[in-house]
Amino acid sequence: MTAFGDGFIRVCLPSLGADQFDHEDPSESRQQSSFFNWYTFGISFGGFVGLILIVWLENYKGWDIGLGVCAILILLGLLIVAAGFPFYRNQVPQGSPLTRILQVLVVAFRNRKLELPEKLEEATESCTGTRACSVDALAPTNSLKLFMHLGRFLDKACINRGQSGAWSVSSLRKVEETKVILHVLPLFVSSMIGYISNVILFTFTVQQGTMTNTRLGKIHVSPATLFIIPIIFQMLMLAVYDQFLVPFLRRRTGYVGGVTHLQRIGIGFVTMLLASVIAAIVERKRKEAVVQMSLFWLAPQFFLLGVADVTSFTGLLEFFNSEAPRGMKSIATALFWCALGLASLLATTLVEIVNKATRHRRQGGWLEGTSLNNSRLDLFYWVVAVVGLLGFCNYLYWAKKYVYQHNPHIVETSVDQDSP
Repeated sequence: MTAFGDGFIRVCLPSLGADQFDHEDPSESRQQSSFFNWYTFGISFGGFVGLILIVWLENYKGWDIGLGVCAILILLGLLIVAAGFPFYRNQVPQGSPLTRILQVLVVAFRNRKLELPEKLEEATESCTGTRACSVDALAPTNSLKLFMHLGRFLDKACINRGQSGAWSVSSLRKVEETKVILHVLPLFVSSMIGYISNVILFTFTVQQGTMTNTRLGKIHVSPATLFIIPIIFQMLMLAVYDQFLVPFLRRRTGYVGGVTHLQRIGIGFVTMLLASVIAAIVERKRKEAVVQMSLFWLAPQFFLLGVADVTSFTGLLEFFNSEAPRGMKSIATALFWCALGLASLLATTLVEIVNKATRHRRQGGWLEGTSLNNSRLDLFYWVVAVVGLLGFCNYLYWAKKYVYQHNPHIVETSVDQDSP
């Protein structure tokens, strides 16, 4: 039930928020970019409150009280969202996006042996005039050379063979929507690979923290609350980034968000790579230290994890949402969460592969020790760094090939939009 409800909220809430802004309007375009920053801030703040208030209630007042407070907070959030219904810009659903994509693929496959006319409009000129056959304004995607053959294959779905119905002929707009979703799939896969480092670093850095001296002066930081440290870094940096850095970069670069979505994501992947290298060095020093290392030595890792979330997490969310056509915002947001979920699965697979490869007879793998002191986490971090480097190079290749659907520059500025 938790996964069911959380899945609905994570997919629908960012799309609903983004629908309140018109990307063609200069002022609202800036506000939309800021929305994703503050949406991420809200997620972090919720985690911060949960780790302090809810954990305290469950430890000292009981799980029934803690879960009861969670239920009340969820109900309060639902009421606040419902109170805004009269004021929302609500996009009328046009059916399932997955169904529309499947219809285009099926019709294109049926028409695969037919020849395309010189103009696609001629392929649909014998339509019955229904809304399904209308051609709305949508940026063509055939300019992406890597997908030229795929684009021509999908264009055949527009050919009218004298039959009516969504499973017999597709509108040009529906075809272009399908192209947009398919064109972001290489970036979806490369982002999934690039995010493996973040998942591993976040997990093992907290475990490293449990092996250090967690006293900060007179304050004792319990292991359960170590997750608060990267969350605090993230919230502070999101506020600074949105209020100070974005306006400064916007004046310098002319981009609505200060930098493009893909540049922002790339910065996050570089940060993860740097964090992996620092984590390997710190872990080696921790194992060699005679006196228990202070938690402060993990501050660079925690800081870089915060930077990675401010850049890659928010950048990926905004990229998938802003590039998707209006009728497919929800599926684009779902791609973002799928990328993060699959990255976690791949991270688990990487741990298992490394353990299996480094296991010798009675000696366990690098991460199979009874504690981190008996493991080779430092060497594993170098493996993570290599994986992160390969993932970044793969991401960089696809990012340079990508053509934005919407101009990332400020609307008044007339510039080339092809660079990522």
